[in-house]
Amino acid sequence: MTPSTDKIEGFEVPLHLSLTQPVLLGGVPRAFGILNGTTALVLGMGLHVWWLGFPLGIVLHAAALVLTRHDPDWFEIFRSHIKQPTWLES
Repeated sequence: MTPSTDKIEGFEVPLHLSLTQPVLLGGVPRAFGILNGTTALVLGMGLHVWWLGFPLGIVLHAAALVLTRHDPDWFEIFRSHIKQPTWLES
């Protein structure tokens, strides 16, 4: 019988970190980063309300950074929560 620390030849595969870590854009989930950047640019450049759009984008990005450090999947959970009905059908 072999100890559990021995490795059997042929049953070991190298695993890259990119396969186990979430896809982040600027430290936040990719989908939220795109949504936040688009909203900030539309408000700031498209509607010429730069005094609201850019600071709002920075504040939302900072809040998303804090949430991502606690749970990298928070945006996916939030999206699935929004899709659920407000009551359960019987």
